[in-house]
Formats: sequence, structure tokens, C-alpha cells
Amino acid sequence: MPPHESHRHSAPHSHGHGHGPAAPVSRHLRKVIAAVLIPFAAAVAVGLLVLWPGGAPPHKPSGVGFDQPTERARVTEVAEVNCADVHAEQQPQPPSPGGQPPTGGADKGKPCQQVTIEVTTGENSGRTFKTVVTPDALRHYTTGQDVVVAYSPKAPKELQYAVSDVDRSLPMWVLAAIFALAVVLVGRLRGVLALVALAASFVVLTLFILPAILQGSNPLVVAVVGGSAIMLIALYLCHGLTARTSVAVLGTLASLLLIGLLGSVFINWALLTGNTDDTTGLVHGLFPDIEIRGLLLAGIIIGSLGVLDDVTVTQTAAVWELKEADPSAGWRKLYGAAMRIGRDHIASVVNTLVLAYAGAALPLLLLFSIAQSSVGTVATSEVVAEEIVRTLVGSIGLVAAVPLTTLLAALVVSADRREPGLAGVADMSAEGEGSGAGTHTGEPIAAGGPADAMAGPKRRRGGHGRRRKR
Repeated sequence: MPPHESHRHSAPHSHGHGHGPAAPVSRHLRKVIAAVLIPFAAAVAVGLLVLWPGGAPPHKPSGVGFDQPTERARVTEVAEVNCADVHAEQQPQPPSPGGQPPTGGADKGKPCQQVTIEVTTGENSGRTFKTVVTPDALRHYTTGQDVVVAYSPKAPKELQYAVSDVDRSLPMWVLAAIFALAVVLVGRLRGVLALVALAASFVVLTLFILPAILQGSNPLVVAVVGGSAIMLIALYLCHGLTARTSVAVLGTLASLLLIGLLGSVFINWALLTGNTDDTTGLVHGLFPDIEIRGLLLAGIIIGSLGVLDDVTVTQTAAVWELKEADPSAGWRKLYGAAMRIGRDHIASVVNTLVLAYAGAALPLLLLFSIAQSSVGTVATSEVVAEEIVRTLVGSIGLVAAVPLTTLLAALVVSADRREPGLAGVADMSAEGEGSGAGTHTGEPIAAGGPADAMAGPKRRRGGHGRRRKR
């Protein structure tokens, strides 16, 4: 094949991989990035080893409230009975202040349900008990339905079991399978790697972060170490061990440090205790050594990590793609162009965070609306102020991540100085044959040097071989 035909073929082939692996940077620049990230990764590994809890601390369930052990059970019979016969008559409520009729007796004439339930797991498997469901209850049961029951070993035998929830394992597993299938169908190999990274994140969360906090370790230190481990695993697994990913890691790390600093300052300044709901109070009661305020800060850091990854990876990829489109662009031009992309990203991400937190706190906001409290009173109450601090601190970190990561990426990609004759060889050694080996990065392949004389025929033979495989 003539050389000019080979070159014409290689150009569109390179363009087809433009959104795949990034062009490798020079060896000197890789050494500089490694000098920063290797000590950081080593520190994270040491932190994991030092703080590794070896499992959750031993705890004997008290049998009270949320601390009750649970078992699986199944509804075997549902019968309609007179509410008075089972001592479940509804008490009518007094009229409302506006003169409206009472709201409690609407279902007074309807029968109650007497439900027979059989325990299917645990030491008392096969035992049955009965429970009464009134007409105004939000949840009713059907024969054959699976439920979750709470066990109180210290209670009288007939009162040891009570229904605590329905068993929704099947719909949750089906939804998870649909999610995984959608990710794999659309993302293909990247989707598979993303699912693996998601599983690794849950492993770090359940085997390290949660048990370490329960063991009494500082929640902030545990969150920083565990979040850093999740960040390294997720980013490098999903996006490859490249300089572009390393820049995203550095941008994420800088933003996490800013979030931790701001969170610590404003949690202390606003005198937030972190003990604003029954769950937190129960955890503190069962494990008094846990620092609840540190737990709040740890939650802010971990909650911001996932969105930070998205911002930093997107901005770094934008800078790399802009450099590929215009190899002569300096860092100022790249930074300005990428920031125009980043500003749109900031607007959407901040709105996403605020709406996510508002949606989670919607029942609380409804209560304040019913009480007709002023905006100032609502915003400065601890339960709402905690969510405001969580939202605004995380949003400030996200906003700062855009210019920080963009500037770092622009400086790195502009400082790269590769020898033109070795560009093709670097591409093949860094990307491998399966990810577009032999593609060029916008620089002329043949420069007349000895390396080019050796690399040129190999590239032509490799390109010709790939066409025959197609």
C-alpha cells in the first residue's frame, strides 16, 4: 500500500477513538504527576491499614425500638372482624377549629382485618401470631404476602413478634437488575467497570467506613481515608491509569479538602450538634463513643464525593478534547474554552444538589409550612440549618472543583512537550493494541529520525493487518 494511502486511513481511525483513551503525555510529566499521587495513594493505604476495624464491634440487641432483631414471615390468613370484638375501635377526634367535621371517624363503620402471620426464619420458625389492622391504616395485607417482623425476646410470648415492614426484596432486586442491564447496554465495557467500581465503593463503605466509625475512630478521618480510597478505585477503574484521570483525581482531592475545611468551620460556628433525628439519637445511645458532630461532617464529605467525580472527570476530558482539536492552543485559551463548558455544568449540578436535599427533607418542610413559621425561623432551626450547611458546603466544593480542575488540566496538557518522532511509539506503548494502538495525536508521524524510520513500517503493517481483520 502506498504511504499516502496509509496516512489517509490512519486519520479517520484516530478520530474514531477521539473520545476513548487520552493521548499519553511525556515521561517527564508522568513522573511529576506520579510524584504527587503515589505518596497520596500510599498514605491512603496506610490509613486503611491503621484504621481497619476488623468488623463491627460486638453488640447484643436490646430488643427495643430500631435495635430489635428482625426475621422473615408470611401472611397465612386474612379475616374480616368487627373492630369492637378485637378491641380496636377508633376514637372520633374533636372538630377542627374551622368548623370542619371530625376526621377520625370516617372509617368507623368498616370492619377490621385480623391477620395471621407465620414466622419463616430464625429459632422460632413456624410460630404463628395474629395482628389487627384497622380500616384507616396505611398498609393492609394479603394472603401469601411476605413481611418482616421484629422480635422482642423479653416480651410475653404472645407479644414477642410484631410486623415492622413488608418484604420488598423482589422488586428491589428486579430494579437493580434493570439498572445494571441499562448501564451495560449503554456503557458496554465502561458500564461493566462502573458497576465493578460501584461494588467496590459499597465494600469500602460497609467493611471499612461504617465499622471504623462504630469502633470509635474519628468519623472525619475515616471519611477522608475511605472517601479517598473510593475515589482512587472508581476513577482509575472506570477511566484508566492515565494522566487525564490523575488530573481529575487531583482536582477531586483539592475540592474534598475544601469541603472538609468549610464544613468543619461552619458546623462549629453554627453550633450544630448533628443529633437532629431519632436515628442519630439511637446510634449515639447505643455507641456513646461516636462523635456525632464528626459524623455529620463525614456525611457531607461522602455525599459530595460522587458528584465531584462527575465534575472533575468532565472538565478534564473537555480540556483534553479541546487540546486535541487545537494542538496549538495555550493554557489560557484552553482554560477559557473549558470554563464555558464548566459554567453550564455548575448551574445544573448545584441545582441537582439543592433539589436532592430539599426532596429528602420535604416532610420536614411541610411541617414548617403547616406551622406557618417565618423563613428566618425555619432556616435557623438546627434541623434545617444542618441541611443548609450540608447543601451549601457541598455546592461550594463543586463550584470550586470546576476552575481548579480546569486550570490544572490546562496547565498539564499545555506543559506537555513530546518529541514528535516518539509520539507514535508512546501511543502504542501507553494505549495498547486493543485501544487504538498506532493512532497519531495530531502531530506528523514521520520526522526523519531513526525512531520514525523503525516505527513507520510497523505502523503501516499494523494498520494493514487491522483492515484485513475487519
